[in-house]
Amino acid sequence: MSRRWWAANLFALALAGCTAPGASVRVDDATRTAAPARHLRIDDVAWLDRLSFGATSSSSQELSRIGRRAWLDRQLHPSAIASLPTPLVAQIADMSISRTPLPELVRGMETRRKGIDGIADDEQKKSAQQAYQQEMTRLARESASRMLLRAIYSPNQLQEQMTWFWFNHFNVHQYKSNVRVVVGDYEAQLRTHALGRFRDLLQASVFHPAMVRYLDNEQNAASRINENYARELLELHTLGVDSGYTQTDVQELARVLTGLGVSFSEDVPKLKPSQQAFYVRRGLIEFNPNRHDFRDKEVLGVTVRGNGMAEIEQVLDLVARHPSTASFVSRKIAKYFVADVPSPALVERMARRFIDSDGRIAEVLRTMIESPEFEASLTTKFKDPLHYVVSAVRLAYDDKPILNTGPMIGWLNRLGEAPYNRQTPDGYPLDQVAWAGPGQMNTRFEVARAIGGGSAGLFKIEGAMPNERPAFPQLANPLYYDGIAPRLAPATKQALDQAGSPQEWNALLLSSPEFMHR
Repeated sequence: MSRRWWAANLFALALAGCTAPGASVRVDDATRTAAPARHLRIDDVAWLDRLSFGATSSSSQELSRIGRRAWLDRQLHPSAIASLPTPLVAQIADMSISRTPLPELVRGMETRRKGIDGIADDEQKKSAQQAYQQEMTRLARESASRMLLRAIYSPNQLQEQMTWFWFNHFNVHQYKSNVRVVVGDYEAQLRTHALGRFRDLLQASVFHPAMVRYLDNEQNAASRINENYARELLELHTLGVDSGYTQTDVQELARVLTGLGVSFSEDVPKLKPSQQAFYVRRGLIEFNPNRHDFRDKEVLGVTVRGNGMAEIEQVLDLVARHPSTASFVSRKIAKYFVADVPSPALVERMARRFIDSDGRIAEVLRTMIESPEFEASLTTKFKDPLHYVVSAVRLAYDDKPILNTGPMIGWLNRLGEAPYNRQTPDGYPLDQVAWAGPGQMNTRFEVARAIGGGSAGLFKIEGAMPNERPAFPQLANPLYYDGIAPRLAPATKQALDQAGSPQEWNALLLSSPEFMHR
């Protein structure tokens, strides 16, 4: 495609790309004559776009066949039987993070790290350190690949959306210490509870080595209090910053959390007879009573008697069921799914359902999805980079398994939302202003061109000889005619009409203002 042609259309689309799409328009008679018979409602496709990582031909056909209610019931209560395409099941099963139990994987890497310290030769030590870091990065990349494959192909799309949401909510950074080794398991644990009770989800985060290590709770002991985790648990994970908790609450919660750490050894530490009953091991998590402050505490006005790890369980019950947590979490979910500034009335209804259902996320989501605010918001939510990249691949290839997620990981790095790479505990931002800058849009156009032209490298196995170049995707399909074309603005249709080839047409569709929204 010529640089002049692309620049002209890029400028026209970019002007509209940072605002919500315009009013729906009719497909002209000539296009409709060539289009297949109608099977989908336009708003159903928009609804599916919002609740999945992007509508596809196969998912749209399923929605058309069973209807919204049945589809939503399946998504809110996903079947363990539902699976990925067979080639991808085998691809994931062959990963080191799938084949090796987490304790064995972590201990093996720790043994390798300690062995480097004993190497006397400087060059050999440097080479061994590089090999160690490369292996750590490879394991994290496996986790990112597994996440992306599930996001693209899992039939349990709402569960995958919420897994990403909760990981972002309980964020850890992969490059802290050895988090790269455990980050995939951490995500898997959050996935297990993504649609369950918030209390169980919170516990999965609290008692995982990724979180304990990331927020320095290993350094939190009775003799030297570290408040990092306690502060973020209240501010970012449960109550929210404006909920009224005090610095004293943070300090008291930090005392509750003393002794909670990580141990790679299978040995039990030396303990006094009076402390032995308080020692707890859960996989790599260790509660060491030698490091715990057994004095009584007071958190949010509630007395917590010195009782070891049971204190943590008591406080998790307290904060998970606190009304401020219900409001804070509900508002954040609504911000993710509905609007950058969600309606207070909607948030209040979601929070009430959160409280009444004992924090059952599926019930909170149902309240949101069945609300008029949710329906009115369809097609207006700007896609963050992950949603943009995954939805483009889903639309282009549907259930055809890609062989290489490397290009997707590269795009997400360039777009600033690489998996597990947010350094700060607040997670990636959820609003449009963070993702709609000129540089961001320019990179998205490049991604659209790569996918639309069939040159993205998604079907090239890393390290293998180049295979026959795959054909470019056929996006002018029934889903396009029935669910996408009717809501394209005139400027977008005009740009598409000027495309000189199917590849150019694909790229323009994937970079259109309408496709930037969900």
